[in-house]
Amino acid sequence: MSTRPQRATAPARVPAGASADGDGIVVGTGPVTVDVYVDFLCPYCRSFEQASGPALNAMVKDRTISLVCHPTGFLDRLSADRYSSRASAASGCASDGGRFVEYTRALFAGQPPEGGPGLTDDELIELGGPAGLGGPAFGEGVRDGTYLDWTAYVTRKAVERGVSATPTVLVEGIPVQTDPQAIVAAVAAVAP
Repeated sequence: MSTRPQRATAPARVPAGASADGDGIVVGTGPVTVDVYVDFLCPYCRSFEQASGPALNAMVKDRTISLVCHPTGFLDRLSADRYSSRASAASGCASDGGRFVEYTRALFAGQPPEGGPGLTDDELIELGGPAGLGGPAFGEGVRDGTYLDWTAYVTRKAVERGVSATPTVLVEGIPVQTDPQAIVAAVAAVAP
């Protein structure tokens, strides 16, 4: 009997704004697809967001790209409480509330250090306020772990696609360096 790696099976529920495969959140409607794989516990992802976020947001705004953010749970082993997966799941709840971009910025701004406890569910919910996530639905989704199985799916799909580190950026499926100049140049090279 041979054993095969378990393929990612779609979760029962995906957040609003999910990609066709259900493994990322789509922001924007441009013709060039830029996939970004992040982990909300990864300090390099935080640096990436600070350095490349403005360029990506500008290309989304001018309808050059469709940005697909894949929030993974790769670094669960570096926290005492599966913070990467819980933060990713919370971002799915934020997408349901129409505030994915704002909430991901808040997650990176409030990023806990690797190796210790992550933010509590209450702290994840609290970050939603300044991001524009009022009302009980967001908090209930975070506390219930509504998108924990989605996070596991996103992470498995990333591994299936050969993503082994965060941040990883693909422009039309081709890996590019994670600095803003390289991303902008790669988009310009394939833009219609």
